[in-house]
Amino acid sequence: TDMDLKENQAALILEASADGEITVDVQSPDSHSFASALCHALAMKLMHDEQLQAALMDMLEAGEAPGGPPN
Repeated sequence: TDMDLKENQAALILEASADGEITVDVQSPDSHSFASALCHALAMKLMHDEQLQAALMDMLEAGEAPGGPPN
């Protein structure tokens, strides 16, 4: 589904390949906006923070449902 972003919005896009490889992309109509900068920072954190990656995998393996209350 295509998504139209407003000037003050940005999107963090995660893609999972069949072999489990995850890629991260950021889309924004204004690459210099705060929202875009925040998404880029989150993307870098997701790609390079091994502790965060492990915590996310633990959550998924524990069966924590997306959209549930934060811990």
